[in-house]
Amino acid sequence: MNTTTLTPEALDTLDLGIDGMTCASCVGRVERALRKVPGVQEATVNLATESARIAFTPPPGAEGASMDALLRRAVRNAGYEPRVAQARAEEEDLSPWAGFAPVAIGLLLSAPLVLPMVGDLFGQHWMLPAWVQFVLATPVQFVLGARFYKAGWHAARALSGNMDLLVAIGTSAGWGLSVWLWLTTHPGHTPHLYFEASAVVVTLVLLGKWLEARAKRQTTAAIRALHALRPEVAHLLGRDGEVDVPIAEVMAGDRIVVRPGERIPVDGTVLEGHTQVDESMLTGEPLPVPREPGAALTGGSINGDGRVVVQVSAVGAETVLSRIIRLVEDAQAAKAPIQRLVDQVSAVFVPVVLVIALATLLAWLWAGAGFEAALIHAVAVLVIACPCALGLATPAAIMAGTGVAARHGILIKDAQALELAHKVDAVAFDKTGTLTVGRPQLTAFEAAAGQDEAALLAAVASVQSGSEHPLARAVVAAAQARGLAVAAPDGVRAVPGRGTEGEVAARSYLIGSLRWMEELGVALGPLAERAAALQAQGATVSALAERTTEGLAARALLAFGDEPKPGAREALAALRARGVRTVMISGDNRGAAHAMARRLGLDPDAGEVMAEVLPGDKAAAVVALRDEGHVVAMAGDGVNDAPALAAADVGLAMGNGTDVAMHAAGVTLMRGDPMLVPAALDISHRTVAKIRQNLFWAFAYNVAGIPLAALGFLSPVVAGAAMALSSVSVMTNALLLKRWRM
Repeated sequence: MNTTTLTPEALDTLDLGIDGMTCASCVGRVERALRKVPGVQEATVNLATESARIAFTPPPGAEGASMDALLRRAVRNAGYEPRVAQARAEEEDLSPWAGFAPVAIGLLLSAPLVLPMVGDLFGQHWMLPAWVQFVLATPVQFVLGARFYKAGWHAARALSGNMDLLVAIGTSAGWGLSVWLWLTTHPGHTPHLYFEASAVVVTLVLLGKWLEARAKRQTTAAIRALHALRPEVAHLLGRDGEVDVPIAEVMAGDRIVVRPGERIPVDGTVLEGHTQVDESMLTGEPLPVPREPGAALTGGSINGDGRVVVQVSAVGAETVLSRIIRLVEDAQAAKAPIQRLVDQVSAVFVPVVLVIALATLLAWLWAGAGFEAALIHAVAVLVIACPCALGLATPAAIMAGTGVAARHGILIKDAQALELAHKVDAVAFDKTGTLTVGRPQLTAFEAAAGQDEAALLAAVASVQSGSEHPLARAVVAAAQARGLAVAAPDGVRAVPGRGTEGEVAARSYLIGSLRWMEELGVALGPLAERAAALQAQGATVSALAERTTEGLAARALLAFGDEPKPGAREALAALRARGVRTVMISGDNRGAAHAMARRLGLDPDAGEVMAEVLPGDKAAAVVALRDEGHVVAMAGDGVNDAPALAAADVGLAMGNGTDVAMHAAGVTLMRGDPMLVPAALDISHRTVAKIRQNLFWAFAYNVAGIPLAALGFLSPVVAGAAMALSSVSVMTNALLLKRWRM
């Protein structure tokens, strides 16, 4: 499906499927063709997904539809077949043996040609008549191998080269030499023909491409699994009761029924009923979570044993599931920075190979080997040099790595974040909601002498009643637990990073941090000593002041306590075991921050705690770590930590993926489990390791194989087998990432 969206740079983007690409050289040619289209700013082609992502500004007079046509025409003129980007999804659900027929025919026709070679190993000199060899080899060469001629011809017309051109030239030379030897031989003499070499090479290349395609289907399993989470039908609740309607007809605001055991079709809020929901496919969380009226539901998750009525909040492309799919697709379509080296090599690879093959031919002729032997050695060079593995090395690993990460609730935004994360040597954590549960409780409320404690607590709760801040919710919850009336406040004003002020029953109150009280010149008096004692115990302390005719007067102290998240201490220990520096950033006072840090296993004396940091200064704290020479990851909730997430080398947004976290951070952790942070760094490290392994073997294969072929140590058949094996080995190595576990 073509998708046109507006990027932050005000560019339109379009995804386009491309058939017919076979190697890294094809990728370069398609990219060059797309970038020549007026208005195209960037074009990234992915061999593993056989797709292109184009960022463009439509030239004057060119609407989206005409731009689509221009891009498709550019792909076709380059010698490839454009298609709808999503069309591949239907093909990927085919049988594992889909597309094997041409390979099977090639194997059947080539087997009789190979049998005499097998017989030679056992001292048997079988030899098929020349005309039989011709009849068997010619269909393989020109019918099954027609794809190589077609694609190679397009490459030659564009004055470039690709794998198909090398295969077409090499096998045609072997086939042509055989025909020439057959027709010019003396009567009664049976020359050694090379029909088996050309037929077997074509068959082996087809087999290698089929195995690649089969492996590619496995690398995209994560995307297909996410698509499969979308039900086709929803039970719409209308005037006539429940009516089954296609999911495309459901609109925001509708009420739908989700029965026990069904997948939740869209995002929504529970109106009636209680249930347990399995969100493991979205978040990686294995345990079902309870949902009751007012709770949010995410489309794609599985309803438990309760029937619920849900009010739809988002449909189509706006659902969390759709955004997750787009995020994974974006990461798999992106090109890692390490891929630039491959692009530079592939741009000159095929012309250099053609020159080496010609030099091999001339060198063997000069050495007196005869035209027949010289040509065979040149053909071996052409066959073994096909740069398939180079083109697949990086995207195959990225697809496998991002796919397995998504299954565990780790959404990697792009390939650059994936590649950079493995270099991280310092992780900064926001405290509240990231390392702690984020639901602080009011542990102490102490009124000044002569004040009515209950009335003051009711006043504080009233002023805080409209706030979503965790401390404000704790105050309201405490007041409600004591049965106090929470009135509607007037003139409420939030002061970022400091507190809130408002009026209740014609009295003006300010509730906020002790630092704010100090800035305002509020004298705590006898409460100061108690505040220090509470802070020493690790509590977060706020103060209540009232605005009077004589100025601001302190009325009460509020102490809040939070609990470490399960697994937070273990996550920090795991990072330290990897040699990663860990730092907690907190807006709390120094005493409270240090007390919580010690509970988490952090050492304040070693600089592992930054306390009294205002929200706006978190980004500066991250920059300070970077200035020390660290590659920094920032883990936060992705909403008020967005500037710090953007300032870090890698942002790790912890949450449920429903907010701006997906855009503010390079990595989104779908649940608030701190253990996902070391897990994200680990999958990044393993994926980059696979990329490097693949590139090493792809380069090493060509570096070793081409000289061996040129020196006559490899026949075209062996070269063809080695070339096919190299591509399959790269894909198989990448697929080993699918075994990764947290």
